[in-house]
Amino acid sequence: MLYEYDRSACAVRLAEAPGFSVGQTLECGQCFRFARVSGAGGGAAEYVLAAYDKVLRVRQEDSGAVTFFPTTPEEFEAVWIGYFDLAADYENIKRVLTEKDEWVREASARFGGIRILNQEPWECLVSFILSQVSNIPRIKKVLGNLTRAFGTPISDGFHTFPSPARLAGAGLGELEACGTGFRAQYILDAAQKVASGELRLEALFALDAGGAREELMKIKGVGPKIADCVMLFSLGKKEVFPADVWIKRVMQRFYFGGAPESIKAIGDFAARRFGEYAGVAQEYLYAYARDRQIGKKNEA
Repeated sequence: MLYEYDRSACAVRLAEAPGFSVGQTLECGQCFRFARVSGAGGGAAEYVLAAYDKVLRVRQEDSGAVTFFPTTPEEFEAVWIGYFDLAADYENIKRVLTEKDEWVREASARFGGIRILNQEPWECLVSFILSQVSNIPRIKKVLGNLTRAFGTPISDGFHTFPSPARLAGAGLGELEACGTGFRAQYILDAAQKVASGELRLEALFALDAGGAREELMKIKGVGPKIADCVMLFSLGKKEVFPADVWIKRVMQRFYFGGAPESIKAIGDFAARRFGEYAGVAQEYLYAYARDRQIGKKNEA
């Protein structure tokens, strides 16, 4: 990947980043430890985020050029190219998907800057356990509480994400004090299973989606939706199509004429329709539907 490095600013710059919008990628609901510093919509924007025990700022100009700072070429290649999936050819992925589907064609024309992040699996697992019966502002708040209580400071107000062992040693009361609510027992169970080696998250990369889902669902409170989000957003399994009640309504509207279908039936349909890039299609459709308020319970 060709990039420029400004040593004085500790910054890496991509003059071109086809198929990559920093804002669309961070704000589509796949990650939570970030903040927008400036800008909005399609204009120049800057974000600050925490991942892999590091803090990074990302600025995207109106031209599409992207600057990552502070970082080094070594860190950029070892961490951030993978995190933002910058080596993947999303223009080709969009071509493959849009040849098959008019709805994805329309959605990707508006939200084609979304890339699937490759997050650290443990942080991703805890984040989506917290997503149950919640919303993005609350998830971000609780994750901030957890990292301040059990992590160590990095910079820009961010803290490292607490290890499985650290959370396994916490009591339910300590976790609940962070605002986790009923999810505290699920986080504790996940931490204990991972810390003890009963569940080896790194081993899930080698499993197929069915096998990885089965392992993740051994954690108390983890169902198919959470497992699928962890697989898509941290285990590199782009063929997975996370489907909750909300996306179920969207898919019924787009593909089933409004007729009721089970989440399993929708997942099977997505696998046939979108194949190895079903998860990418899901993110385009989700962002498009959310933008147009399609699928809301109070929709007329």
